[in-house]
Amino acid sequence: MPGDTGVGAQARPAGVLHDSVSVFVRELRPVVRDPFSLVFSLLQPLMFLAFFGPLLGGMTGRPLDQAFQWFVPGIVVMIALFGTAMTGSNLLFEIQSGAHERMLVAPVTRSSLMVGRACKEMVPLVLQALVLSGVAALFGFRPSLPGMVLGLAILAVFGVGLGALSYALAIVSRNRDWMFWTVQQGLLFPLMLLSGMLLPLEAGPRWMQVLSRFNPLTYMVDAERALFNGRFAEPAVAAGALAAAVLAALGLAVGIRAMRHSI
Repeated sequence: MPGDTGVGAQARPAGVLHDSVSVFVRELRPVVRDPFSLVFSLLQPLMFLAFFGPLLGGMTGRPLDQAFQWFVPGIVVMIALFGTAMTGSNLLFEIQSGAHERMLVAPVTRSSLMVGRACKEMVPLVLQALVLSGVAALFGFRPSLPGMVLGLAILAVFGVGLGALSYALAIVSRNRDWMFWTVQQGLLFPLMLLSGMLLPLEAGPRWMQVLSRFNPLTYMVDAERALFNGRFAEPAVAAGALAAAVLAALGLAVGIRAMRHSI
């Protein structure tokens, strides 16, 4: 199995795209067959919306609609963070069941295995973002529709990179699955809190503000807030797009390398 491909596959752009779509469809089938899993995954973000949003409004003195203009984009990023960071757990199960080895000898490129799986996580993200925005709209939330579309596209790029890193972590820890959960949980919550996703960091200590500048999630949150509010010209948008592209390139490079050496 030389290079990036499985048996009989060609490492050409058209082939990678076709293979990625095939993997994407395969990974999406369980979601289509069991839509209730998508419904249940909405419970946590809806609870944040119901309890944390009004609490934030009371703390900052903002009306609820203004609080949601700031808060909802951060929750959308949180959905993307949790969804894509958890994708490695699915790969762990496939490794333990032997399904991963069968996929590696299939006539598809290694990169398509990574891209197709990561892109599948964007479907629940889009649906959840639409539901959340619809619920928040009942209380005065008014997103910019073009900004929302662009914001979700940037999040998709970000999700591909983070999902690929999650897969790489699963491969590395395949014989010690506890290590996957330890590293994932050890990084997930500090990254979330240091991004200003839930609370404005301007009111936090200086050391947290400094650390947040090294957190790629900070730039994603700032970009989504600007886009959801229709502020396309803000520097935060370009910074967020750049952070997403860099993470996608890094994640795919690490993930594909780990996939090649996974057997």
